[in-house]
Amino acid sequence: MQRVRLRYTKRGRLRFTSHRDFQRAFERALRRAEVPMAYSAGFTPHPKVSYANAAPTGTGSEAEYLEIALVQRRDPEQLRAQLDACLPDGLDVVDAVEAHGSDFSDRLEASEWELRLDGVSPRRARDAVGAFLAAESVEVERQTKKGIRTFDARAAVLTLTVAEAPGQHPSPAAAHRSPGADGPEEGACAILRLVVRHVTPAVRPDDVLSGLRAAADLAPPVPAAVTRLAQGPLDEETGTVTDPFAPDRAAVLEPTGSGVSSAATVPGDTA
Repeated sequence: MQRVRLRYTKRGRLRFTSHRDFQRAFERALRRAEVPMAYSAGFTPHPKVSYANAAPTGTGSEAEYLEIALVQRRDPEQLRAQLDACLPDGLDVVDAVEAHGSDFSDRLEASEWELRLDGVSPRRARDAVGAFLAAESVEVERQTKKGIRTFDARAAVLTLTVAEAPGQHPSPAAAHRSPGADGPEEGACAILRLVVRHVTPAVRPDDVLSGLRAAADLAPPVPAAVTRLAQGPLDEETGTVTDPFAPDRAAVLEPTGSGVSSAATVPGDTA
């Protein structure tokens, strides 16, 4: 009767939950919230939940998406609040809309990521980013189920910029360090902002870090803290990622043939 799309987050220590861990937690939340789910047919029926492009284990995210099918209508915002209350802190349901159209996965064209590089100065990071962006291609290797695979990490990267961590005060030694000097820089932290087009094979943040090492010998002394900030349609002119729920929100406000907005046909619908 109704499909609802949800945006959820993976924050703090919960970024280490696998996609399967989240699936189990979410299905428990559906039962606790007494959501009137539609179920699949067969000998072992499962609630109809579709997950879209989940982030890798160990990365944080502010923009994970899924869709559920219901047998009774529910107000999306009330449903969001009920599910959020039934999930642990860090797995937070932050947005909900009634689904319009069946092309949601196709809307997820790109992702924006933030990479925190502790022990790397912004100056060193900018030099490495410049070398990476100047390269026509940057081949990296990744272990897959079928063995080692080599692919171009540069082609999928639309934008890559560097910022300094808030409140950072580089030491005098770091200020006089040569751009190519190796080793960690005490108190230094560079923040990379990255927009990557969704392609096959997928280019992930760790692939870009491998590319920075290959192109400019940049090797952070500690693992990078990675967070997905957004995913959705790509604005080709600006290179930015836009809201994938925008078409669903617009569909609710579109006038019907009788001159009454479709929102009036969904009592209590706040999407």
